[in-house]
Order: sequence, then C-alpha cells, then structure tokens
Amino acid sequence: MTVDEVVDFIRSLDGSFVLAPDANSEAPEIAWGDYFFYYAPDGQVPGNTQPYATIVTKNYPGDALSDLDPQGRWRLNIHVGRARFEELTGENPRTFGTRNFAEVDVFLPHPVYGRLGWIAVVNPAERSMASIFELLREAHTAAQRRASRRGTSLDR
Repeated sequence: MTVDEVVDFIRSLDGSFVLAPDANSEAPEIAWGDYFFYYAPDGQVPGNTQPYATIVTKNYPGDALSDLDPQGRWRLNIHVGRARFEELTGENPRTFGTRNFAEVDVFLPHPVYGRLGWIAVVNPAERSMASIFELLREAHTAAQRRASRRGTSLDR
C-alpha cells in the first residue's frame, strides 16, 4: 500500500478534505509532506475539530517511537474509538502497554494519542490492507456524524 493509495481513497469519500502542507502553505515546516484528513464538505479546514486520520512521514518532537525518519517509512493514524481500538489491538486504549511502535504492517495503539482511541500502522501492507479502507470509511462517517451534530455539515 502506498501513501497515494490512501490519499486517493480518502479523496473519494463524500465531503472529505485533504490538507497536505508544503513549502507554499502557512503550516510549520515539520508538517510538510504529511497529510491531515477531515470531513469538510465546504472545502475549509474545520476550526473546531481534529482530523479523523493522518499520515506522517517523519518523527515529530515527542513522537519518535515509530522510527519514521528513515527513507520510505510512514505511518497511517486513524481515530477508531474505544471499541474498535480494543478489537484491533486487544487492549483498552486507556491502559495499553508498551510495545515496539516501529513494527511494520500491524495495528498498534498510536504512541501518543492511543489513549484517545487512535490506532497507527507503520507502512501498511498485506496484513493490514484488508481493514485499512473500512477503518478509514468508518472514521470519515463518524466525523461526518460529529459535524452534523455540531451543525457544521451543510454543503455550501
């Protein structure tokens, strides 16, 4: 699986917005080359919500356990909520233990945001591929429902 395949899939979801910071954006340099996925049918980054999924291509300060700095490594992060988190990792998001967060193609708790129901997959491939698109669709739908409850989901 490639970064482009994930980005293309998310772009195909109704109301999705892909933020891809680069040197021409106002985003900090650390975010250049990464992707942030929102439900935003108006094409604007929502000011009152976090993305429902992200792709990061490098280590961030305080988030280096996935060892993303070597060439070709990247991590897909998806907000899945508590029940799906437990189903995918076998652990409670509030009490999961330590592990090798750099392991490839395995559903892991997000090393920083796992306690909030986020999972992570470093270099998704054959083992995780069958579930990735379903999880992204579920996260998108959940973001859509949250936007609807806030009254921000109207297409303009």
